[in-house]
Amino acid sequence: MKIIKSMLLLFSVLVALAGCGTNSATSDADSKRNVATSSVDLSKVTIRMGETGWARSQEGLKAAGLQNTPYKVEYSVFQGGNMQLEAMAANHLDLATSSEIPPIFASQSGNGGNFKVIGFYEGTTLNQELVVPKGSNIKAMADLKGKKVAYVKATTSQYFLLKMLKQAGMTWDDIIPVQMSTSDGLIALVGGKVDALAGYGNAIITAHQQGATVLVSAKDILSGNFMIEATPDAINDPAKHAAIVDYLSRLDKSYEWAAANPEKWAEIIAVNTHEPFEQSLITFKEGNAQRPNKVKPTSMQAIASEQDVADVFLGAGVLKNKIDVSSFWSNAFDEEIKKLLENKGK
Repeated sequence: MKIIKSMLLLFSVLVALAGCGTNSATSDADSKRNVATSSVDLSKVTIRMGETGWARSQEGLKAAGLQNTPYKVEYSVFQGGNMQLEAMAANHLDLATSSEIPPIFASQSGNGGNFKVIGFYEGTTLNQELVVPKGSNIKAMADLKGKKVAYVKATTSQYFLLKMLKQAGMTWDDIIPVQMSTSDGLIALVGGKVDALAGYGNAIITAHQQGATVLVSAKDILSGNFMIEATPDAINDPAKHAAIVDYLSRLDKSYEWAAANPEKWAEIIAVNTHEPFEQSLITFKEGNAQRPNKVKPTSMQAIASEQDVADVFLGAGVLKNKIDVSSFWSNAFDEEIKKLLENKGK
């Protein structure tokens, strides 16, 4: 995320959490239906799709030659998944993607956030870091006591900062947390207004370009599960449902294209993030080796992972009441996503 513009496998499944598996996810009336794209007229369908940081999905489909959909896709780019879900709550999006954290908080809104998690995609946890500015005397977590730390509320940023503090024997009260957007946090870090930044994506890339160094990486803290959310209206509308199935198929194929064409994809990343090509290529190859992108249906493991995140926020006092995350998961696309994967021989 540019300065001038703006952006776990932490996994411990208890037997009790395993009981919150896909059988506990919302059993939509249409969860078992198999909508065949070819049997539905998609020519009048428009999917309003959210993206974080930059138009990654849009550019991915275009690069893979998959952009000519039989329906219209309107893309909107946000600084974080939390903002995507805010837009979804206001019925400005049909489809969104985020980390595990935003749905937890969005589910507490008046209308339940107007979303269901219909699946997820696996992805890298690189470029999610706690960084300090060039020349900083802060060398360890203990050095952050009494210091200003910028973070993005209700995102992986806040979650991994909480985890890092706990691992260091510290609490939220040991620092001066400063809630900011990713772009404002970056500006504050470079400008000396804060002592550290818990950030992700383009903000971290740009911070490194400005000489920032990693205090702690979140790559081994986060699960790498990125939620795919859809509105109940989109789930229950036969045409939009079919269009979403087709879109997810194209998205998964675009991930395969990128993995098979790392140099070409790195060029696209570099153009959109203003990261040097060489660094884009290294970062993509490392991320793909760590956890390649793949679209997945709902699973007990994924739900349990998100439940762990919610419980961490509850333990830290960020959430006031315990949340059963399975309440906002839906099986409505499971069979179709499984079929897509089976057709690819997975």
